[in-house]
Amino acid sequence: MDKFVNKLNFDFATNQKVLQLIGFIDGFKGKWNIVEKKENRYLKELRKIATIESIGSSTRIEGATLTDEEVQGLLKNIKISKMKTRDEQEVIGYYEVLELIFDNYSEIKLSENYIKQLHQLLLKHSNKDERHRGGYKNISNKVVATYPTGEQRTIFATTEPALVEGEMHELIEWTNHQFDEKSIHPLIVIAVFIYDFLSIHPFQDGNGRLSRLLTTLCLLQWEYEFIQYISFENHIEKNKKVYYEALMSGQRNRNKENERIDKWMIFFLDSLKTLTEKLEQKYNVFKSKGGYLNERQKQIKAFFIAQNQPLKVKDLSEKFFKIPIATLKKDLQYMRDEQILIMIGKGKGSVYVLKETSNKIANS
Repeated sequence: MDKFVNKLNFDFATNQKVLQLIGFIDGFKGKWNIVEKKENRYLKELRKIATIESIGSSTRIEGATLTDEEVQGLLKNIKISKMKTRDEQEVIGYYEVLELIFDNYSEIKLSENYIKQLHQLLLKHSNKDERHRGGYKNISNKVVATYPTGEQRTIFATTEPALVEGEMHELIEWTNHQFDEKSIHPLIVIAVFIYDFLSIHPFQDGNGRLSRLLTTLCLLQWEYEFIQYISFENHIEKNKKVYYEALMSGQRNRNKENERIDKWMIFFLDSLKTLTEKLEQKYNVFKSKGGYLNERQKQIKAFFIAQNQPLKVKDLSEKFFKIPIATLKKDLQYMRDEQILIMIGKGKGSVYVLKETSNKIANS
């Protein structure tokens, strides 16, 4: 039997759970992809938040210490930053690869060459990793978990350097064949690919970070586009113990006939289900707050709140005299579309009022 498929030889209850989870995730995928095509007013902000969380979490999982706020500050000054510390170097590397994947995922092939290139970019700024960027390991390594206390524990042994190239070639060939054949659901194939990539641990360093970037790449290539707007890395950081235990449950029988990845498969799919639920909640909160406002629009809204009365375009143009009238009118239209403002009357006599203010007046 195919050694990869053999790992999927689950019991009946597990198979049922896998089917239920895939059905839920695919149902959300269909709904979300429609939302994304129709509306993108909220998505820019959601993606910005998810990107910061993903970079912070994925680097902290491997021992970095920068908070999300520090990551955000570093990225704001990315051009002038000298990236003196290793943590800063890792954050910038992760950011650049993540943005590359977001912008070019349809062009990136799942191949050894591309994976090596992504690894090269991931460690581009890391002085310590200069000698082994983009090349398979030549010294044995192991998966080590770093806990908040600073304690490190060995999770499992990995493929020996001499066998890495053969195992990577075999894994990528199997994965692409399954993607082409479509006889196994792509989410199952992705879960197998990531599990085996981590089992091989092909590079001297950066394997964990790269595995999470490859997860995003594969999900986007199979149109699970919601993954851009909610952080898988953040979920793993918050559930690190379960994440490692799920990997270890298969690893303890690595390369044996009884190697099974049922716990990893459930963890992977259940995580995606949880992410879809969190994203839906976040999206609804954004909508209920009137969506994403830029700084200029936030100032306009604050002025309405301070005045606590209907305002004409003239009132606003006098207050915000540096904003061109055409831009001001576009902002007002946008805020009407988002149901933040309501226009009363027509033509020159029309006034604008906050929706929440008009509701209070109507109910008084």
